[in-house]
Amino acid sequence: MPDSMTAAVSAPRGPESGAGGGLRRLARRRSTIAFLMTLPLICVIVGLVAYPAAYAVYLSMLNRRMDEFAGLLQFEILVDNETFWLVVWQSCLFAISAVLAKALIGFWLAHMLHHIPAKGQRKWRGMLLIPWVIPPALSTLGWWWMYDPTYSSLNWILNIFAVPAVPWLGEPWWARFSVILVNVWYGAPFFMIMYLAALKSVPEQLYEAAAIDGATSWQRLRHITLPMMQNIISITVLFSLIVTFANYDIVRVLTNGGPRDLTHVFATYAFQVGILSGNIPRGAAVSLFMLPALAVFAYFILRGVNRRNREMA
Repeated sequence: MPDSMTAAVSAPRGPESGAGGGLRRLARRRSTIAFLMTLPLICVIVGLVAYPAAYAVYLSMLNRRMDEFAGLLQFEILVDNETFWLVVWQSCLFAISAVLAKALIGFWLAHMLHHIPAKGQRKWRGMLLIPWVIPPALSTLGWWWMYDPTYSSLNWILNIFAVPAVPWLGEPWWARFSVILVNVWYGAPFFMIMYLAALKSVPEQLYEAAAIDGATSWQRLRHITLPMMQNIISITVLFSLIVTFANYDIVRVLTNGGPRDLTHVFATYAFQVGILSGNIPRGAAVSLFMLPALAVFAYFILRGVNRRNREMA
């Protein structure tokens, strides 16, 4: 065999030669194409989320005139403010109670819909999604008319049964209840549709095997349905908790934080302090105060989801 042929045979192939090199080139090309296709979305996220968040952090560290760096002064003032801690308590009460109520009602509705025949299920699913489809500010305005102290339709119904009129938006606890009720009415369909999708993904063979073993409906719910839906429940609760903590329009339309600032949440109080009172740095500090609590919730919930995924793998 000639030396040139021997060298050609014995020479190691380069990393770009052969099928392996072609696959690597294709992988790099696909990753580049994927990055270019997601680049518009990345730009939108940076422009609408990352940049405003970073700018809010910068604003929160200025003085009221916004001409000097003040460090954590705005946060120190808020910590010593009694009204702010009332807002923290009200925000936690509003978010936690509303999310729990939405989760329970959404699960009940999804469970009821799951056992309806497919033809009727589409009709009921469409009707029950209406509260979630309507813009929240518009639907909240309708609730505000129903809560009106003079022409309240709810009080009119109560008067039919000889029940005294309720000061829906005039008394602190009733105002809090009214705000939570509207949020639950608006958000429960989201839980319903997510849980309904999760229920449809549970294999029917598991229920059949449990029925053969003599399991009751409660045992099937506890040992089959809830464990199979656990990840969906966790992600849905986390998403709703973030949205509910940042809720603005319902409180703004119904009570505007009243009576006596006793229904303010983070978003409405930040608007009042930052925009209406002209103290933008302090308003930015108020809006950033919810981040640590949400970060803690997100960490524990996502850690649980990842642990369950590893166990199932």
